[in-house]
Amino acid sequence: MDVWYVSYGSNISKNRFFCYIKGGIPEGSEKEERGCKNTTLPKKTKKAVLPYPLYFMKEESKWGKGGVAFIGHEPNKEIKTYARKYLITDEQFGEVVEQENNAAALHINVQDIMDKGYVDLKEGWYGSIIYLGKEDGAPMFTFTSPDVMGTHEFTTPPKSYLSMISRGLKEVGLSEEEIVEYFLTKPGIEGEFTKESLFRYIFRYKPNNNI
Repeated sequence: MDVWYVSYGSNISKNRFFCYIKGGIPEGSEKEERGCKNTTLPKKTKKAVLPYPLYFMKEESKWGKGGVAFIGHEPNKEIKTYARKYLITDEQFGEVVEQENNAAALHINVQDIMDKGYVDLKEGWYGSIIYLGKEDGAPMFTFTSPDVMGTHEFTTPPKSYLSMISRGLKEVGLSEEEIVEYFLTKPGIEGEFTKESLFRYIFRYKPNNNI
């Protein structure tokens, strides 16, 4: 069964997401991803827009010190969170969720998620899987924190992480100016930067590795 995996974080960048399919260390990350058993790349990829608020939290991740991206649980038609969707198999999607949650096996049932609208797993930062409807006959899913937005303190993401998301946003058609405007109002970034300083933070970042 094919499904759309919808990413609003670093996996908007195609090459970064492909590390979850093929394995490897993404540029700017400190962790090697194991990849999927089936290393076939996505059949399609498209830009997406989600009606859920984007924010950043956590203290440290494989990207270094600072927050990573999550979305709130409550949809709002006035909100636009940019994303990218990839058409992959349901088995690959399950393995992507496992890798995002540093879990060996989670036994994800996509039909169960579709029936309920969302499912909360027992472990992992991204343990809440949300059903987003269908496109071209295939169900769409994303995931976020099981905790309600605002439960934990918002934190500024590291340069490596925000730069990778920005690379993906450019791939789906946003300009550098649009990307800066987009991030300026997000919890974890809002109030911490001017337009100029955020531009430098994102687009003047030089990764330490060349992987």
